[in-house]
Amino acid sequence: MRIYAIGDIHGHILELKAAHARIKADMERVGDTTAKIVHLGDYTDRGPASREVIEYMMDGMERGEPWIALRGNHDRLFTRFVRDMTAFDDNMPPELSFLNPRIGGNTTLASYGVTTVDYEFEAAFEAAQTAIPKAHLDFIEGLPLYYEWDKYLFVHAGVKPGVPLAEQTEEDLMWIRKGWLDFDGDLPWMVVHGHTAVNLPSHYGNRIDIDTGAGYGWPVTAIVIEGDSQEVVTDTGRAPLTPADPKNPAPFVKKVKPTK
Repeated sequence: MRIYAIGDIHGHILELKAAHARIKADMERVGDTTAKIVHLGDYTDRGPASREVIEYMMDGMERGEPWIALRGNHDRLFTRFVRDMTAFDDNMPPELSFLNPRIGGNTTLASYGVTTVDYEFEAAFEAAQTAIPKAHLDFIEGLPLYYEWDKYLFVHAGVKPGVPLAEQTEEDLMWIRKGWLDFDGDLPWMVVHGHTAVNLPSHYGNRIDIDTGAGYGWPVTAIVIEGDSQEVVTDTGRAPLTPADPKNPAPFVKKVKPTK
């Protein structure tokens, strides 16, 4: 019994394919080609190939790959903008719109051939209506917010401690940080999540964070879980997760482009 998980992708199709290649090699090594692969969401924004990522996921699931795809907050930002021109979210700083490069919606629309300027929402919205297939929006909006397996819960952002799963809100499952990242108490599951970037895939005792900053130029991470064992799937085999302290987490360092 094993399951794999892949962290935030953010429009990086080559990184996603590389993560799948590492998982395939691990599956072949252990003789298991049917284990599920859970994708923790954020297929879109910041990277150059959101459209290609969505098409790749749609094609794989249509042909019967054992993939579970969860929905992330950036995926919701994308569909809400294209559906009804919603450019802001209460979970974001009020000065940042979906089209702002810090959020990255501009790159998502660019992957569909839509050129954008921040705050020119109507022009971007009108262009998106013809450029973006409805099937892509339907696919994203139909994705679940969490997946339970054995003693594990897979979710994009996390959970509100002390709240039953059936009562968790979409906002918390997609966006939560406050009261979650520093929580070191017991939970009904080991939670595997993304959303909050860390420099290394990290184990906090009650949760595992595998968003390693693909939206900022770092690789997409894949892990494998077998019972009480959780390991990173690398190009050369498996590696241990980094033990981390929720009360004193290491700050994420964005990738710095080399100077010319």
